[in-house]
Amino acid sequence: MVKAQDSTIKSSVKNVEAKVDSVLTLMTLEEKVGQLVQYNGSWDLTGPASEMNNKQKEENLKAGKVGAMLNVLSVDATREAQKLVMENSRLKIPLMFGYDVIHGYTTIFPVPLAETASWDLEAMERTAEIAALESAANGVNWTFSPMIDVSRDARWGRIMEGSGEDPYLTSKVAVAKVKGYQSEDLANPRSIAATAKHFAGYGFGEAGRDYNTVHIGENELHNTILPPFKAAADAGVATFMNAFNDLDGIPATGHKTLQRDILKRDWDWNGFVVSDWGSIPEMIAHGVAKNKKEAAKIALNAGSDMDMEGGAYESSLVDLVKEGEVSEDYINDAVKRVLRVKFKLGLFDDPYLYSNPELLENISFEEHKAVARDVAKKSIVLLKNEKNLLPIKESVQKIAVIGPLADDKDTPIGNWRAQGEANSAISLLEGLENNISENVKITYAKGADLGVGERSFLMPLEINKTDKSGFEEAINTASEADLVIMALGEDAFQTGEGRSQVEVGLAGVQQELLEEIYKVNQNIVLVLINGRPLEITWASENIPAIVEAWQLGSESGNAIADVLLGDYNPSGKLPVSFPRAVGQEPLYYNQKSTGRPSNPTHVTYSGYTDEKKDALYSFGFGLSYTNFEYGDLQLSSEEINADENIQASITLKNDGDVEGKEIVQLYLRDLVASTTRPVKELKGFEAVSLAPGESKTVTFEINEEMLQFYNANRKWEAEAGEFEVFIGGNSRDLQKATFSLKK
Repeated sequence: MVKAQDSTIKSSVKNVEAKVDSVLTLMTLEEKVGQLVQYNGSWDLTGPASEMNNKQKEENLKAGKVGAMLNVLSVDATREAQKLVMENSRLKIPLMFGYDVIHGYTTIFPVPLAETASWDLEAMERTAEIAALESAANGVNWTFSPMIDVSRDARWGRIMEGSGEDPYLTSKVAVAKVKGYQSEDLANPRSIAATAKHFAGYGFGEAGRDYNTVHIGENELHNTILPPFKAAADAGVATFMNAFNDLDGIPATGHKTLQRDILKRDWDWNGFVVSDWGSIPEMIAHGVAKNKKEAAKIALNAGSDMDMEGGAYESSLVDLVKEGEVSEDYINDAVKRVLRVKFKLGLFDDPYLYSNPELLENISFEEHKAVARDVAKKSIVLLKNEKNLLPIKESVQKIAVIGPLADDKDTPIGNWRAQGEANSAISLLEGLENNISENVKITYAKGADLGVGERSFLMPLEINKTDKSGFEEAINTASEADLVIMALGEDAFQTGEGRSQVEVGLAGVQQELLEEIYKVNQNIVLVLINGRPLEITWASENIPAIVEAWQLGSESGNAIADVLLGDYNPSGKLPVSFPRAVGQEPLYYNQKSTGRPSNPTHVTYSGYTDEKKDALYSFGFGLSYTNFEYGDLQLSSEEINADENIQASITLKNDGDVEGKEIVQLYLRDLVASTTRPVKELKGFEAVSLAPGESKTVTFEINEEMLQFYNANRKWEAEAGEFEVFIGGNSRDLQKATFSLKK
């Protein structure tokens, strides 16, 4: 039995396990199953349900046959829904209210991929804390975040929702987000329950297609995909969400090895698993269940605790238990997990804890905007800066701002925008006008549309591929300017769920517009506003300055202006590799060497005949307005024993004229092992701020645990042998030394 004090889900509520057991003993089978059902709030809960389906849902709420709801927003709506349960049901077990709060609730922060580019874990924890507060103030006590799927394919639309290609960095972000959402006390009414999703392998969908089949082996599963989830579990995340994909032929929703064996047994995690939307009956389409009843049996037996809008559990679980197809012990375990989280949220002490209008009244949204601006500017990555075009010099008196995204107030909000108001972001044009000297003349020309027609979460986005009627105005505007700032990239609804693409370049007529502007004015700063890595090979070869500004949220334009004008020295580093061509995808820095790793003078090696195999811009890459000089890497010893540490040190110097921050990165390589190992793996990083001319020695501790991997013996352990250690400013440009592990 899990004891309250032993649970990693931190809460001030005492004697949770005893309370859970006492409630469970009072419950009928029908009431138990009800706790495993989640409804979508598809009607106005402040009034009576009208449609027949919603009337039935309302009756089930009154009967205590519902455990949670989602998409019920506002303190009034959640209070009314909670009243249906508390004033009518026999046992009065309170509801949880979930919502997709992915990168902010009202105040919108950078999309998760962008925020990860800051490498600032404290900032990420802070934005999750703010998102939790704004959610709680609107009746929501459970977010379906963070998404911690390692994703290496730019074609996959949901890459914007995660932390990129690296398991270590994603693990660190996972912990920061869980801490931010849940705080040190889940019962704090300013905190909400977090969800680690999608368990597991979702980011490895074949061909970058959403919801698609995943082909990975056991080694890849344990060494690449599972570490962020293990980190979240260890950090006490309250819930997990399973994935839409199948894994080695078994849908994740019905994957016993993942859910019951690894998550609940091996990791000893005691929260509950919720399905993704309708993923339990989707096992019918997968071809592993013939109907909802069979799907329910597979899912519950595999360890899926709660059915999100699937209708499978409520229609079938009672009968399945009575028929002996599902053990009531499994039902009891699932119910206890749900009750445990509810107790830890403080809902049994006060079912209306998250229906307090005073909390919303006392929020300082201006303070939240300031945080949004701060993390947004930290997330910007300077990819190229030839001719020192940036920061913008005082001699520049005429600036042309051009592009379909230049004055777009909606795209910076990104997809998965919760209750962020449409067209509420500060656009790039507005940001420049707000912050630039009044002596500088700014002219604007859109040039062309990008997304046309309806723009919404569920509808396909139409891209403008023909209308170039705005080109002439843009060309004329550019020709008269000292400097051109071009805002190109992706519409907010080009990335996100269901937004997979076979091409990841500048969509529509954007590339042509860029080339036409280049013909009349080569002093171009290209500002990319996007949610995925883009193929920008032509721009990289021709455009002198390139800024990766992502989809940065509410304060996007002000943050970009801070960087362009030099009020903030960019410090962001890429959390994903940028391809030279889409045919390289999936692309990532920590590949394995293969048996024929490199021989460019012959064709019989692992590469391409028509393109380089490495990234255009590598993982961890990002420039600054100053220059950082790395000294020689020094090791305190060339040997390490199992119970010892060694220190890897390097001296970093700011060799430029302005203060700057550098993300110093540590990588390791296991040279000979029982299974093939990556050519390098991120194992540490440190942000170092230096004044001009200042130096600092950066030291990383290396221990045996950092050398562990899931090996041929199916164990997490370090193997004796030689290792390489690398330190530098990105995954490509590194200093190297060698040491050995003795066991």
